Amino acid sequence: MTRVLSAAAFLPIVFGVIWFLAPIWTLAFAEVLLLLAVIEYSGIAARTDAPFTRITTATAAAVSCAALSLVPSQFPAVLMVAGVGIAVVELSRSRQRAMLAPVSAALLTLPYLALPLGALAAIRAQSGREVLVLFLVTVMASDTAQYYGGRAFGRRPLAPTISPKKTVAGAVFGFAAGMVVLGVAGEWWLPGLDVGFRVLLGAMIAGLGIVGDLFESSLKRAADLKDASALIPGHGGILDRLDGILFAAPVYYAIVHLTT
Repeated sequence: MTRVLSAAAFLPIVFGVIWFLAPIWTLAFAEVLLLLAVIEYSGIAARTDAPFTRITTATAAAVSCAALSLVPSQFPAVLMVAGVGIAVVELSRSRQRAMLAPVSAALLTLPYLALPLGALAAIRAQSGREVLVLFLVTVMASDTAQYYGGRAFGRRPLAPTISPKKTVAGAVFGFAAGMVVLGVAGEWWLPGLDVGFRVLLGAMIAGLGIVGDLFESSLKRAADLKDASALIPGHGGILDRLDGILFAAPVYYAIVHLTT
């Protein structure tokens, strides 16, 4: 029940910002999520002997996220400068300690967190609210189908050493849901793509969502954590809610950008 109540409180805010407010507010909301995600991720990194400077890394990630939405043509340059900045700051505070782990952990925030959230804001700004909502609904439908399909029919674990509760049956239900939602709803909200390609894209989003979930689970397992944080009752942290989006969003953005 706690899980349902949290979703009932959180989802109207998300979709209300996207649907009723100007695109800049979607970017602002993405930046807030990014900051919270960096804080959670830095805690995971610290528990795995890869601590990094939160302020510098969060600033570099926030600037990169904004650049993809506001000045996409300059995003590669901003990303390179942000990466160099992170490396320089980590080097200046090294005190002769091993550098590879903290620098790598800090740099990962750019493709893992800043790029996906920037892609969501960019989709809202460049392609419209319907295209972004279609993506989020597809991810949510796939996640829900995985959860309930796995509980009802799951027997064989999908990745027992990483996420024992995730099952092959749940993954199949997730793929089916992603294909149906994007294939059907895309007729109105993504009409530039034919139905076969939309179904394939739905399967791709579902698959990348599963990979993102397993990736975040592996990070938590390495840090001996069940949830990234206790920020959202019944759900865990921001990373626990974004895990299915983080790998899928950049691919969805790229495909929409190239085909519409």
